[in-house]
Amino acid sequence: MMRPALTTAFRAIARPSTTARSTPTLIRFAHAHAQESFEQFSARYVSFFQNAEDLFELQRGLNNCFAHDLVPSPEVIEAAVKAARRVNDYSTAVRIFEGIKEKVENKTQYEAYLTELKGLKEELGIALKEELYPPA
Repeated sequence: MMRPALTTAFRAIARPSTTARSTPTLIRFAHAHAQESFEQFSARYVSFFQNAEDLFELQRGLNNCFAHDLVPSPEVIEAAVKAARRVNDYSTAVRIFEGIKEKVENKTQYEAYLTELKGLKEELGIALKEELYPPA
């Protein structure tokens, strides 16, 4: 009759207590990235689009660029459109302008981008979606 009580007592002695046990400390160090300024962001993407060699790389860069909570600068848009024409993809060049239209807050900002990039559009022969498919 004493046997179950003794085995339980012996097990408790043989087993180290959880309070005395050293538990490993798990520490995750956060990677502290410096906040990127708008100028640094623009320079990074201008360089990226100038070096884009194929359509996949161009579209990946556009996806990443437009995913940020800002409207890319005209210099970035110019580099992206030139990259689209360099890889011979007219539809992506047109869609870059559609992306700008969706990202800006109002029509006035969109018109300012179009004014700024008018020379580029004429030089590369790019028509906007509104010009290709006028509203009926």
